[in-house]
Amino acid sequence: MNSLTTWTAALLCAGALGAAAQAPVAEPVAKVGVIAFQTAVTQTNEFQRDFADLQKKYEPRRQELKTLTDQIDALKKQLQTQADALSDAERESRSKSISDKEKHLQRTQEDDQNDFQQDMEKTFNAVASKVGDVLIAYSQERAYTLVLDGGSEEAQVVLYATNGIDLTKAVVDAYNAKSGVPPQASAPTTPATKPAAPRAQRPAAQH
Repeated sequence: MNSLTTWTAALLCAGALGAAAQAPVAEPVAKVGVIAFQTAVTQTNEFQRDFADLQKKYEPRRQELKTLTDQIDALKKQLQTQADALSDAERESRSKSISDKEKHLQRTQEDDQNDFQQDMEKTFNAVASKVGDVLIAYSQERAYTLVLDGGSEEAQVVLYATNGIDLTKAVVDAYNAKSGVPPQASAPTTPATKPAAPRAQRPAAQH
């Protein structure tokens, strides 16, 4: 159990013991909020707009890959159909040509995927840093003592949460209002090759 989880558990236990003992002096109650930070970032109008632009940027590359794939499939079918009528040297030559095209296709796919992943992370992180600023301001204005990332896959640090303290939608709405970016007419389509989820840039702890 990490230190944050330990602190939260200790806080809850201390509150329960205090209530049982009926302490005469009321202890301040920590106001805890939960947000799925990565989800909040990707749901903002600004990210949706920028992601749609990124999709358009890579559409020509996806079409190029599709064309290469179709060409290779056609050559394979042609070789299979005409194999009996070809000499050994011709079959070997065509097989080598297909193999070379497949290697080129694989390299192109890897290069495009790497480029897309880098652009995706830049797009995400640019919005994430600003959403983090809004989250801090939102939390301070409403006197939250602690806000946990309930959408983290790395560590589940939320011991108990009610729907009333989920700040995801509230922060998304606050960010959209501040950014002034209108919602997209339609949600961007899923990439042909789904990139690995970029790591969220969470806001720095405020003391």
